[in-house]
Amino acid sequence: MKNREHFQFSTGVIAYPIFFVLTIWLVFWFEVRFGYNFSKYGVYPQTLKGLRGVVLSPFIHGDIKHIYHNTVPLFVLSTALFYFYRHIAWKVILYGILLSGFLTWCIARPSYHIGVSGLIYVLVSFTFFKGVFAKHYRLIALSLMVIFLYGSMIWYTLPIEKGISWEGHMAGLITGLLFALFFRKEIAKPKKYLWEQENYNEDNDPFLKHFDENGNFIETVEPEIEEEQLNISYHFKKNDKAD
Repeated sequence: MKNREHFQFSTGVIAYPIFFVLTIWLVFWFEVRFGYNFSKYGVYPQTLKGLRGVVLSPFIHGDIKHIYHNTVPLFVLSTALFYFYRHIAWKVILYGILLSGFLTWCIARPSYHIGVSGLIYVLVSFTFFKGVFAKHYRLIALSLMVIFLYGSMIWYTLPIEKGISWEGHMAGLITGLLFALFFRKEIAKPKKYLWEQENYNEDNDPFLKHFDENGNFIETVEPEIEEEQLNISYHFKKNDKAD
């Protein structure tokens, strides 16, 4: 049973990120192959029609450069999310798309905002702040790795380059921080050793029982097992025939 659960977990960690990546590439291929332009289905702020982009915009990209730059971060960060936070991974992704998209709809300038970068900023922000709040060495290490790989992305939450939806990036950054705060109860806590627990009693410590009052190690003698006497009875039949 444990092997089966481990296999399902390991499969999900890789399968879901691959599915996300293939989906956005499939949509892009469909646009190029049949000459469609889905940009009009992106988020258009403060219009009722533009609300549909809250759900659809992460699957739409403007060109090959746009989708290429989003592919690797999406795969790496979603894989880390499903590995370290599998119990809340789907909530972070689905609610992250909705909330970051809605914030973009509220604060962005009048233009079509497309791409999965909003979700990527949700994952960067969530992973970083979650590790900081957890104070768990594994999650802190993950936070540092995220900063090392994608720390420079923080500059794109500012209007420094024309044609980039910095509002969508800012919305994703805010959403990830809010999720890290909201899901604080889900933070993995460091494992406490026996002597760190409140009800710890030295007399019941199995390790300390190997030492005497002076701190000397006591050799444990294995009880001797009496060897069973093996009685062998030989049965033979006399051969009356002469050789």
